[in-house]
Amino acid sequence: MSQINSATNKNQGSVLIPMIILTLLFFILGFVTWLNGPLIPFFELACELTESQAYFVAFAFYIAYFIMAIPSSWVIEKVGYKNGVSLGLIVIAVGAFMFYPAAETRTFVFFLVALFVMGTGLAILQTAANPYVVVIGPRESAAARISVLGVANKLAGFIAPLALTTLVLSNMKDYTAEKIAALDSVAREQALDLLALQLQTPYIYMGIVILVLAVLIRLSPLPEIDLDEDGSVSELSIFKQMANAFKYPQLVLGVISLILYVAAEVIAGDTIGTFGKQLGVYGDHGDFYLKLTSFTMTAMVIGYIFGITMIPKYVSQVAALTASGILGIVLVLLIVSISPDIMVQLPLIPELPLVIILVALMGLSNALCWPAIWPLALQDLGGYTKIGGAILIMGIIGGAIFPLLYGYIAQTINLANEAEGITATAKSGNQIAYLMLLPAYMMILFFAVKGHKYRSWSKK
Repeated sequence: MSQINSATNKNQGSVLIPMIILTLLFFILGFVTWLNGPLIPFFELACELTESQAYFVAFAFYIAYFIMAIPSSWVIEKVGYKNGVSLGLIVIAVGAFMFYPAAETRTFVFFLVALFVMGTGLAILQTAANPYVVVIGPRESAAARISVLGVANKLAGFIAPLALTTLVLSNMKDYTAEKIAALDSVAREQALDLLALQLQTPYIYMGIVILVLAVLIRLSPLPEIDLDEDGSVSELSIFKQMANAFKYPQLVLGVISLILYVAAEVIAGDTIGTFGKQLGVYGDHGDFYLKLTSFTMTAMVIGYIFGITMIPKYVSQVAALTASGILGIVLVLLIVSISPDIMVQLPLIPELPLVIILVALMGLSNALCWPAIWPLALQDLGGYTKIGGAILIMGIIGGAIFPLLYGYIAQTINLANEAEGITATAKSGNQIAYLMLLPAYMMILFFAVKGHKYRSWSKK
């Protein structure tokens, strides 16, 4: 604990500049991450996939966090936090550039490799940035600082789907599944090739911007931090560090909670477009379902703003996490219970099924989970904070596994409904599959109420 306090005291006087830099980084991180939502239905059409196959977009992206989190920790150990941030950005840019040949060949596996490379860069970036924001100021306000980064992340998540659909995929009404199916084989291949090529220009530009940012970060005054000043942990092997870190119950339970929270966040953001398309949310231009991820991100931004203004002055991060778990449970039960035929008219947007709005509102229940779980899970880890952060990053595997499970459940139920002649107006497999998030929010609630207090496996 002394190492963390020392790092904190040394950096409290210079929180502003690191926070500005980290906020910019998390905006980039959010922009890259939340493009996956509209890409799932896009690739389902362009690469002629089943719904469950399309969710490999999320799998390829988020599995990189699990595979590369520990190697990322090793890299940061060697090059330092500041160089690690720059390196992560360079790797993200390489992945963005890989979209060009992937679109040229319209090969889904190539797209998945590009997404994995981008996820690898983000794993390096996250491993460096998240412990940074925890220790550069008072721990009791860590959730508020992470919430600032969350606003930038989710604001980018709001902008990204709108930018992609408005600037790049605005002609999706010409590429509906029905119109593509009506074409002969040669015309269909040509149309889908042209559709895929639309991704080349934006990803090239994005890669260039990220490379420039990597250079600017390298030249920036971002300070270095040391979480193990006496070297008592860093001299251990990475596997010994992991074994010792798992002796801390708050970390282990925090990792489990983070896995399930990320699953909920990714499912809420990345499945809403496919669900909206299934319910006929097309809008005037036929592409409105691709923009639905922005609704989830809007709810998350509102939640983060609440965190910034209320934590810790009026609401503790424990209370915020408790409320998040309760709200998530209530929303899941409502989502799987109500009829998809109930419509709601909101200002300035097409009429929407109420269930779509409820899925978007899960963004509100998810918003404060990440900023609250991190400091609670890393508390009292001392020199193991760095490896603890890497293990928490591995928890992002929830975003890889659970969307695949969601897609499998949804597709299985939908096929069974078709076989039995159940009408499209009945609850679909997509709607029922959200029930899988109920135990996720229950675990988050447990960690908030009791789990984060554990300090020993034998005596709790």
